[in-house]
Amino acid sequence: MDSGWLLSVVFAVVIGFSLETAPNCDEVRKVFQLRQIGPVKSLPEIPRAGSDLQVCSSKSLTCCTKKMEERYQVAARNDIQHLLQTSSSSLKFLISRNVAAFQETFETLIRQAENYTNTLFHTTYRNMAADTATSVRELFTDIGLFVLGSEVSIEEFINRFFDSLFPLVYNHLINPGLTDIALDYAECTRMARRDLNPFGNIPKLAVGQIGRSLLPSRVFLQALNLGIEVINTTDHLQYTKECNRALLKMQYCPHCQGLTQSKPCMGYCLNVVRGCLASMAEIDTHWREYIKSLEELSDGMLGTHDIEQVLLNLHSLVNDAVMYAQINGPKLSVQVNKACGHPSRKPGHSSGGQLEDNKRDLTLKAPQRESEETLASRRKEFISSLRLYRTFYGGLADQLCVSELAAADGLSCWNGADVVKSYTLRVVGNGIKAQSGNPEVKVKGTDPMINQIIDKLKHVNQLLQGKSIPKYGSLDMIETGSGDLLDQVSGDCDDEDGCAGSGSGEVKKETKISKWIPDKMNVDVKRTQQTEDGETLETSGSEITVKTNLVTFHLINVATLLLSVW
Repeated sequence: MDSGWLLSVVFAVVIGFSLETAPNCDEVRKVFQLRQIGPVKSLPEIPRAGSDLQVCSSKSLTCCTKKMEERYQVAARNDIQHLLQTSSSSLKFLISRNVAAFQETFETLIRQAENYTNTLFHTTYRNMAADTATSVRELFTDIGLFVLGSEVSIEEFINRFFDSLFPLVYNHLINPGLTDIALDYAECTRMARRDLNPFGNIPKLAVGQIGRSLLPSRVFLQALNLGIEVINTTDHLQYTKECNRALLKMQYCPHCQGLTQSKPCMGYCLNVVRGCLASMAEIDTHWREYIKSLEELSDGMLGTHDIEQVLLNLHSLVNDAVMYAQINGPKLSVQVNKACGHPSRKPGHSSGGQLEDNKRDLTLKAPQRESEETLASRRKEFISSLRLYRTFYGGLADQLCVSELAAADGLSCWNGADVVKSYTLRVVGNGIKAQSGNPEVKVKGTDPMINQIIDKLKHVNQLLQGKSIPKYGSLDMIETGSGDLLDQVSGDCDDEDGCAGSGSGEVKKETKISKWIPDKMNVDVKRTQQTEDGETLETSGSEITVKTNLVTFHLINVATLLLSVW
């Protein structure tokens, strides 16, 4: 063969390739710069041999260098992470916005309940109001801390409140004098409260009611915070070396051949992304259960499990406790004398000793509730929106390919080596087990970070379902149980609710709990309460009428006071 003719053919082929492909390198440089993948100074202007490339190597000439390939790999990883964060942004915003809204509503509710309780003392027990303010504030601070996750014991802070209340009730209502009782005597009565039981079963009743309402709300809020943690974990998942190479090959290797506008075939994209997100797909079952459990718990947070109803009526329990102590004043006075001796008093003037006049009009107003602002309505709206995301993790890979990454059906597409009409290799399913036959990505096992987040989801699902519940004091002190959370916290009826009989058939007397709600300062709500002796206590707004024992008790107090003066 003539050597001159052969040289002419080779020259023509080279010139032909240059004319055909050189403009593609210009397009590659333009896209490289436009996407801010890296500096363009060292990029080739014409195609070159790509023997040094590790992933995007090809038999033909290429517009890529080894440095460009490294930059492309970083870009491919950043692209998929950005897509994940974009896909989850609305879900993350939904949960985080509602966490903030629930916390704000909790705080407003607690301030409102505290205001109701302070209003009770200002209107019904006016001379005690200044002394009770600190104890009331501490009580509701502890309630807020518990709901928001602090390790405080409901039983302990309720008992602490009633411990601090008893010396004041004794000083002002049971054994009033010209001066207040001495500090050491007040401390003795405080220490004796749990033995003397001056408030009957009401402290236990308060522990039961508050526990039933606060614990579900606390678990609910804790679960929402875990939801945010799950999303943050998956948004910043670290991909394996095999995944990074597969993403590079799918996203940017066609650029090296000048195919900057090509998109991967649907089947090819599904294999790559399902392989990279195989660990994430393992969250799916637990995420579905998480949303279902949140919904079931939310639906059950009604009545005695409704934190609003319980907290906004807590002042009525406090009022009942004070009246119970008044009714049993003579007996309590004798018991205190036995435990602490006869009262020792401070020198000077008393802060008040007579039964309060409740008709004084005060400017303090209890805030009104707005039905549209209730926690129940917020929860219902939130759960309705969250339900739309129950399949989020199971369908995430498919969503990314369908909506963002892959070529539309019927169009030519990139199959990892060339532009073709369709992808012909096997397409695997979602999850770790399905990846054993993945032709594009080797998947070795579940990511350790995903395993950790799955364990946390399992744990919070058990809390939400009541299969593993804490005591009132701590969510980290787990006890194994059965049934749902609301049933385990409440039960049908127990001694703490004041509605149980003894094993011998003896029926315990029940204290009827009033519904004193100070929506206005001078309310006129009739109430009755049964005492241990079967007598009836009636209150009408600002009046208190105590039959038999209470009248006798005040006559005794007056006589005692006159004798002490004489």
